[in-house]
Amino acid sequence: MFERYYGFSAPPFQLSPDARFFFPSSVHQKAKSYLTYGLHQGEGFIIITGEVGAGKTTLVGHLLDTLDRDRMIAANVVSTQLNADDMLRLIALSFGLKVRDADKAILLQELRDFFAANHSHGRRCLLIVDEAQNLRMETLEELRMLSNLQFGSTSPLQCFLLGQPQFRTLIAHPDLEQLRQRIIVSYHLGPIGLDDTRAYIEHRLRTVGWNNNPEITGDAYGAIYEVTGGIPRRINTLCSRLLLFGCIEERHRLTAEDVSVVASEMHAELDDRRGTERTPPALGIAAINGTVTAPARSVSPSHGAPSNVTPIMSPVVESSVVTAHIALPADIEQRLRSLEEAVARQERLMKQALATAAALLDAGNF
Repeated sequence: MFERYYGFSAPPFQLSPDARFFFPSSVHQKAKSYLTYGLHQGEGFIIITGEVGAGKTTLVGHLLDTLDRDRMIAANVVSTQLNADDMLRLIALSFGLKVRDADKAILLQELRDFFAANHSHGRRCLLIVDEAQNLRMETLEELRMLSNLQFGSTSPLQCFLLGQPQFRTLIAHPDLEQLRQRIIVSYHLGPIGLDDTRAYIEHRLRTVGWNNNPEITGDAYGAIYEVTGGIPRRINTLCSRLLLFGCIEERHRLTAEDVSVVASEMHAELDDRRGTERTPPALGIAAINGTVTAPARSVSPSHGAPSNVTPIMSPVVESSVVTAHIALPADIEQRLRSLEEAVARQERLMKQALATAAALLDAGNF
């Protein structure tokens, strides 16, 4: 929706990895140098770890785009919660082999023949295993055994293992010593810095035709970095919502205040999805700041007090609790204002969607 409003040719911050949007930050450039070195070695394992959304898959995708496909055949495996035999079958299928019902002996022979045929034509096979932190130890050992295949002094297979930080703990297990000895390069992909965050955002926007509409202020870039911690996928998620917010609010200039509003909305939505519940006050009982107090009662005339005495709180109530109770209406008023603003934004969103649909109908695109 905001793509049309701002004149973009495509969504600039899609979550799916796309090598077209690869941005050579200082962190990713260093990682690429290590990976390139590992590829030139032509054997063993190349390990890349990083937080969720750090850009591991995008980095490898960009690297593969630079390779000579006449000399390299790559296969990707993303379903890693498999036993060793099923992993072998999935690897064979990923390389295009028809081995659905084959037993392990046939699988290994088919893979060996495939590697040998490509080796004879001067091609190396590259296996990329994503989400490697989910691999079982016996599956890792099977991969090591597969990487032991050699024709003369050359290995026909090289493996990329991409995983979250806990994968480093897994491969440190004493039983995986032989696999560790076959690791050529290991690199941990960290978050990007503040300057790279701004450059990353602008790079993705320019890729889809951004011409400073909307304008993003300097303090907005700083706020985006603070909220996301420099993790690319978090940046993508926040920036997509920020652009949607700008479209709904019909803004062509986005500031740190706008980033704060969007981030707060996203956190509130996350809390709702997690089922966060606030303790509702029960009938006749005030539940404030975790303290439960009895309701106010008038003093009975039978105890010698006049019947027109104004009811007071029980003497056991602390002053801090009373203060919180007095401030409660202001809190409710703030929540009501926030709710009204959210409803207004929703109405504007619906109007924008209807206008877009009407335009598409007029253009004959339906």
